[in-house]
Amino acid sequence: MSLTLADARIVTPEGAHDGWLTIEDGRITHVGRGSAPRAGHSLGGRHVVPGFVDLHNHGGAGGSFPTGDHDGARAAVALHERHGTTTMVASLVTGAIDELTTAAASLAELCDEGLFAGLHFEGPYIAAARCGAHNPALLREPSPGEFARLVKAGRGHVRMLTLAPELPGALDTIRAAAAEGVIAALGHTSATYEQTLAGIEAGATVATHLYNAMVPLGHRDPGPIAALLQDERVTVELINDGVHVHPAMLRLAYDVAGPARTALVTDAMAATGMGDGDYVLGSMRVNVAGGVARLAEGGSIAGSTLTMDVAFRRAVQEVGLSLPEAVEIASRTPARVLGIADRVGSIAVGKSADLVVLTDELEVAGVMRRGAWVRPAEPA
Repeated sequence: MSLTLADARIVTPEGAHDGWLTIEDGRITHVGRGSAPRAGHSLGGRHVVPGFVDLHNHGGAGGSFPTGDHDGARAAVALHERHGTTTMVASLVTGAIDELTTAAASLAELCDEGLFAGLHFEGPYIAAARCGAHNPALLREPSPGEFARLVKAGRGHVRMLTLAPELPGALDTIRAAAAEGVIAALGHTSATYEQTLAGIEAGATVATHLYNAMVPLGHRDPGPIAALLQDERVTVELINDGVHVHPAMLRLAYDVAGPARTALVTDAMAATGMGDGDYVLGSMRVNVAGGVARLAEGGSIAGSTLTMDVAFRRAVQEVGLSLPEAVEIASRTPARVLGIADRVGSIAVGKSADLVVLTDELEVAGVMRRGAWVRPAEPA
């Protein structure tokens, strides 16, 4: 079947323009300017941007990816899809190795179905002083051999490992990850500037939720933030919910790293889309009040209740980015990090028809994944 979306404001890598696009067999076959050559589904001048790509997500709609439960995972994915996320990595949290391998093996089945673009182990190789919502009793020193067990359990779907570079065995584990084609990400760390640079030299290429769960930026002791921002090999994740990072600090990161090295993420957990109450993240009890998730004991921020459409909208309305700039950090850059930018992350001929229709206020009016409406956009 062929479908033409007409009367749209389309945001492509070349910029935004009034035009139309045609979809056949789940892919974009034409992108044009002005009036469509034939009648189509009129969007009434609404914006069309590529589907969002979320590198870091623990769940939603009551479902928690660290449990490995399929029904909960499907509910969470459906929720995030309705908010414009058409490509997602399932993130786990610190747990016993046997628990992590079991969850990874279960989620790998959903990766086989195309529900996820891969798996992310956030922990257990992180610093106790910066563990946040991770169970400190389950933290471990990095081990290439043990990491190989996690990779094997994921059956080729493990895409990212977050670890602290200052820990014994970390640099060898980073090298092992890079050799397996797994992205090594630095986070939950007490590393110095020099230790962070050593992690990057070993092969780390991502900063897990920059600013959060790491030593603050200092003018005499720059710590990991300066190293991660300055190095051209590193892409920095940012949680743009107004709680984790002040808009001014997000703008600072964007101005230093640029759109090609900045990626919005949600770090969402089970409470996303569910409202306030008590939840669980891994083995830790979490209370959500006013939409902010914190550990029931200690009060550390425990993931978020963010969806990518809100992060995108805030990037424009609060941080001051243009629509093309926001598209870059919400879609194209994270797709490039995952190595799938040839298929998703931008609107171009030959790419998957993963699209988000937005109103002038940047509210979601429709979502399409692989050419099928997840959330139909009503004709204007």
